[in-house]
Amino acid sequence: MTDNAFPEADRAAVYRAIAERRDMRHFSGGTVAPALLRRLLEAAHCAPSVGLMQPWRFIRISDRALRGRIQQLVEEERVRTAEALGERSSEFMKLKVEGINDCAEVLVAALSDDRERHVFGRRTLPEMDLASLSCAIQNLWLAARAEGLGLGWVSLFEPQALADLLGLPAGAKPLAVLCLGPVEAFYPAPMLVLEGWAQARPLSELLFENQWGVSQ
Repeated sequence: MTDNAFPEADRAAVYRAIAERRDMRHFSGGTVAPALLRRLLEAAHCAPSVGLMQPWRFIRISDRALRGRIQQLVEEERVRTAEALGERSSEFMKLKVEGINDCAEVLVAALSDDRERHVFGRRTLPEMDLASLSCAIQNLWLAARAEGLGLGWVSLFEPQALADLLGLPAGAKPLAVLCLGPVEAFYPAPMLVLEGWAQARPLSELLFENQWGVSQ
């Protein structure tokens, strides 16, 4: 432990939030207090970003009719995804893939427009804008878990259709529909594992040393 380390209890809390974070699909309604929502968004805003470009934009969806239209876009893409999955189509359609109509809050996380002017750190890796927004979403996710709130990242939508629906300017791109709110319980493991859709791989299979494919 270095002199700059947090106290043991604080470190344990950080690792617990990371380990118990879940991509939630089941919500119990309720509300998120404005001060708490602001605190979560401030946590997101503390994320690192390449060249300090801060490409994240969050749109809070407070209109219930608009929320329903977003859910419809997700449902349309869910059907298209099922068709693309072929033999796993029926299995996929049994999965609950979103909680848009059940959660307390819906946020759309988007990449800002005019991102091409940010060259620092992106000349060879322009996708670092997406990486920066992903860091902001992860901050929000972990903070929500620490506050006892569930969060689910929904990516089943046609980006341009959602951009048009929300009036995004040219060049901006929605990346996530985020469902946020109280839950009855957090899944003991990732939902896709519990549903038998996929199995998580251990770190040992994904960690190499010096060269690709060379295990430690």
